[in-house]
Amino acid sequence: MSRHPGPRRHPRSADTTEAALAALLAECGLLRELADSAGVRLDDSEQSLSALDQLLPRWREDPEVSAHLGNDAGLYLGTVLRRTVPGTRWRLGPEQLPLLVLPGGRELDITALGHGWADRGSPPLAAVYLSATDG
Repeated sequence: MSRHPGPRRHPRSADTTEAALAALLAECGLLRELADSAGVRLDDSEQSLSALDQLLPRWREDPEVSAHLGNDAGLYLGTVLRRTVPGTRWRLGPEQLPLLVLPGGRELDITALGHGWADRGSPPLAAVYLSATDG
């Protein structure tokens, strides 16, 4: 009885895995819905982060919405940075939380930043973007 090897499986490259992770993290459905209803266009630009910073925080009245929005806000911030700063990439950190790795190796806990914005308005998303791109 001859044994035939099964189909060859090619391990996913790190680039493919990171690209798939980036696509998943860029969805931000609740934030996109909120922004759309407020007339803010999320186009992955620094200007869209500034526009989000200007929204009245009506979501803070509902803790469940605020919690989900914090995740989305952080992920959107990370998406903007990844798409506009060459060499920026996602990685999964402890407990499988997404971290954004800047070109110099600095890591941002994106969801913590998003929760700060959703809960308190601080730090402003545009300010985090500027800080991350300045060095």
